[in-house]
This record gives sequence, C-alpha cells and structure tokens, in this order.
Amino acid sequence: MAEDDMLAKAAPPEEKDVYTKDGTVDFRGNPAKRNATGTWKACPFILGNECCERLAYYGMSSNLVIYFKTQLNQTSAVAAKNNSNWSGTCYLTPLLGAFLADAYLGRYKTIASFSIIYVIGMTLLTMSASVPGMKPTCVSKDDCHANGGQTAATFIALYLIALGTGGIKPCVSSYGADQFDDDDEVEKKHKASFFNWFYFSINVGALIASSVLVWIQDNVGWGWGFGVPAVAMAIAVLSFFSGTRLYRNQKPGGSPVTRIIQVVVASVRKYKVKVPEDKSLLYETADAESSIQGSRKLDHTNEFRFFDKAAVEVQDDNIKDSKSPWRLTTVTQVEELKSIIRLLPIWATGIIFAAAYNQMSNFFVLQGTLMDVRVGHSSFEIPAASLSVFDTLSVIFWVPIYDRIIVPAARKYTGHKNGLTTLQRMGIGLFISIFSMVCAAVLELIRLRSVRQNNYYKYEHMPMSVFWQVPQYFLIGAAEVFTFIGQLEFFYDQAPDAMRSLCSALSLSTVALGNYFNSILVSIVTKTTTKDGNPGWIPDNLNYGHLDYFFWLLAMLSVLNLVVYLFISKWYTYKKTVGTLR
Repeated sequence: MAEDDMLAKAAPPEEKDVYTKDGTVDFRGNPAKRNATGTWKACPFILGNECCERLAYYGMSSNLVIYFKTQLNQTSAVAAKNNSNWSGTCYLTPLLGAFLADAYLGRYKTIASFSIIYVIGMTLLTMSASVPGMKPTCVSKDDCHANGGQTAATFIALYLIALGTGGIKPCVSSYGADQFDDDDEVEKKHKASFFNWFYFSINVGALIASSVLVWIQDNVGWGWGFGVPAVAMAIAVLSFFSGTRLYRNQKPGGSPVTRIIQVVVASVRKYKVKVPEDKSLLYETADAESSIQGSRKLDHTNEFRFFDKAAVEVQDDNIKDSKSPWRLTTVTQVEELKSIIRLLPIWATGIIFAAAYNQMSNFFVLQGTLMDVRVGHSSFEIPAASLSVFDTLSVIFWVPIYDRIIVPAARKYTGHKNGLTTLQRMGIGLFISIFSMVCAAVLELIRLRSVRQNNYYKYEHMPMSVFWQVPQYFLIGAAEVFTFIGQLEFFYDQAPDAMRSLCSALSLSTVALGNYFNSILVSIVTKTTTKDGNPGWIPDNLNYGHLDYFFWLLAMLSVLNLVVYLFISKWYTYKKTVGTLR
C-alpha cells in the first residue's frame, strides 16, 4: 500500500489542454508539444484533402451541364438552370455545416462526418451513370433518355454531395488558418500566405478535373468519368485523417445564432434606455478572457449604437442573483453582431461576381460546344468544358505571382503588411471580372456574325476555334485570385473568433446566391425575349439566339456592382480585438 502511495505521488499530473484567447489549444506551456503541431506541419494534410476534394467536385461538376443535356435529354435553358440550382445549393449548405462546427461539433468532427456523406453521394452518382437499370438508356453517345426513377437517382446523389460539401467548404480553409496562432507574430504572418496556397491547391485539383476527367467523360464514359472523382474523394478523406495527430483544434463556442438573437432581444427590451457617453460603463466581464468560449474580447465601436443598449446594466437585468443573457449581454457579444452587420454589404456585392463566375460552367461551355473543338488541324477533339483548364492555369499562374511579387512590391508603397488590404484585393478582382464578360460578349458577337454570313446555323461545330475562348477564361481566373481568395481571408479575419466557420459559409453563400441569381436571370431573359414566336436570347440552338446580349447584361451589372462596392468599402470599419492596434 505504501509503495502504491509513493508511485501515485511520483506520477506526473495528468496534462489538460489550455486554450488561447481565440479558443485554440495553447501549447506555450509545453514547447515540445506546441512545436509538434500546427503551422505548415499540419497544412499538407489539409491542402491534400482540399486538392483531392476539389478534384472530385470539379471532375463531377465541370461537365454536368453537358450530362444533363445529352444523358438526361434536357434543353439548354433547363440544363443551365438545373446546374445553377444544384451548384447554388452546394454553396448554401455550408451555412448548416458552419453552424454545427461553430456551435457544437468543432471543425474537425464536422469535416470528418460530412465527408462520409460526400463519399456516399459520389458512389451513388457513379452507380446512376454505370449500373444497368439505373443509368439512362442511350440510342447513341449523345442521344439518351432517362426515366423518372433514373433522373431521381441522379439528383438524389447530387444533393447528397451538396449536403456533404456543406460540412467541408466552410471548415477546411478556417481549419487550416486555425493552425497558425494569431498571438504569435511569426505564425500570423504565414496565415495570409496560407490562403493563397490553399486556393492554389484547389486549382491543382481543378486542373486535373477540367482536363483529364472531362476528357474521360466525353471519350470513355460517364461511369468512369464519375467513378474517378469518387475515388479522389475517398483519398481526400484518408489525407485528412492522416494528419489528425498534428492538428490544433478550436473549441466550439456555442450557438452563434442564439448569441445574436440575445443581443437583439436585450436591445429591444431596453429601447428606452439611454446609452452612456462613457463606453467603459457598458457591461463586460472583468476577466481577461471573453465570456464566449473560443473568442477574444472585442473593442467597442460607434456604429449601430442601438445595439449598445443590450450592454447597459439596469436593475431588471438580475434574475435570482444572476444576469440573464436575454436581458444583459457583454460588449464583445454586441460587437459580434455588429461585425456580422458590417460584413453583409460587402457580402452582397459578391453575388453579381459569382453570377459572372458561374458562366464558366454554363454558357461558356454551351458557347464552346458550337465552335471548332479540334486541336489545330488534327482530328483530336477536346471537350468544350475542358477550356476551364485555362481558368485553372490562370489561377495557378497568378497565385505565386501575387504572393511572391505583387505583395512585396505593393508593401513598399502602401506600408501594409500584406501589400494590399483585403478590400483593395477584392475590388481589383471585381474590376477584372468585367473584362471577362466583355470578352465573352465580343467573341459571341463575332461568332454569330460569322454564323449569319455563312449560314452555319445547322453546323454542329462552326469553323471558329474554341481556343478563342481562352481570354475570357484567363481573365475570370485572374479575377478569382483577387476576389475569391480575398473573400476567404477577409471573412476569416473580420469574423468574431467563435463565428469563423459561419462567416466562411457566409462568404461561400455569395456563390450560391450568384447561381440562383443567374438562374432567375435566365428565366426572366427567356420569358421576356421569346414573346411573339421569337427564339429569344438563349434558344436551344444558340446560333439562332443572342447570347452576346446576355454577356453584355452581366458586364453592365458588374460595373454597377463595382461602383456600389467602392462606396461600401470606404465606409467599412475593421474589427479590433482588445489589446491590438487594429
């Protein structure tokens, strides 16, 4: 017994995780453990996961509009709308995944569980394109008919994939950024670079998808064309789990939606209460830490002062000697809501950009199918959807240029640590996207003029090389590097610590709404322009239409969107945590 007591006394105490102010595990008390986790050591597994998952996603989605049209026998307008609606859903479900990650599961468990749903969806999609009885009945390669059950199987699989991606998209970029400590200046400096290389890995996967996999779908078959992405998704899951021991995990902070509603309710209850001029009188916890799990304290800001009423202490706030969060909230909790409100106008300007970007998988592809898809004078043909490889190459070209050349050069003139602010970066991308739409419109104008002059209306491929589409793809890729990567960084940086997945999902939802906006715009344009027996701007045979007018419309909307963005960005106030300069 005495020996047991001695052993018990000699045994080291059980180590428990200590958390930093932003909710990540703090290893500073244990340098060996800290140095063994996080930073770039953990990132290869996260970047590998993202590369393979995007290969799976783009390998399945890049040519989807063609699958709808040739295998499910849908018209151009219906195929484009179904593609936009599904793609939009893929960028809307992240709101669900982000809520679960921030509130209850944490990012690691959310990514892991939703990845399983994703793999199930990819497996079912492969079966719907390859198993007899489940796949459409084909008379020839591009003349197929699907019954109701076969169509239903396809869309069930697609929307399972949409649900699965909802738990991955909003969490992976934030989870990667979590591996760098905001309180460590050296690690913090690498975080901005991480977002560039994160997007780079996305486009490595997209490059393989839009070249190799699209070719397989068009020349080998849709069973293999969907089967390879399914295998890629399985590899993505294995890559993610392989790095488990190296990850730094952030504790979920409870429901962000509940905290937001509490501020609103408390403010409304105190609508007659006057906010004191001295903001130090507003309620905040006395501890150095925020009362919100996984979140640093936020400094008070002067905008939206109505919500400050929620942090004004009055006698009725105490219920049974404790403060009710539905009557009194901290300054940090109020500032969480203000941060979200400030993000919304910037978020809204991303919708038009996303609608323009959406053309790459819709009308850019349909435009390309009517052009000469041969490589040079050879008989080798490339699928029109493969032209999106030039968007990917543009991203792969611009990411290192931006990270290694533009940032250091801009830093000398601006003095900003990242060269350009994230708002400036996004604005440049919005500007570039206008020229992509202009290029597409001009090309279609020239193409249609050739069709009418030479009576190419019935030609499957008119004698104009599809490679004339390269400029519009290259420009939309450059716009991506500035706008989409800027959005990733901006919404992560400006989000309250305990709402980062939710704000990443908010950023992604612009793509969803852009797709839905595009779908609505197509419906309005089709209905408006097909009156009195006219073929309209977007008929089934685009040679009889005016797709150029649709591109011009998007260009004009993009110009208006940029003007609004410039006004909003001047008004924006950056988030400031307690004890920081910004």
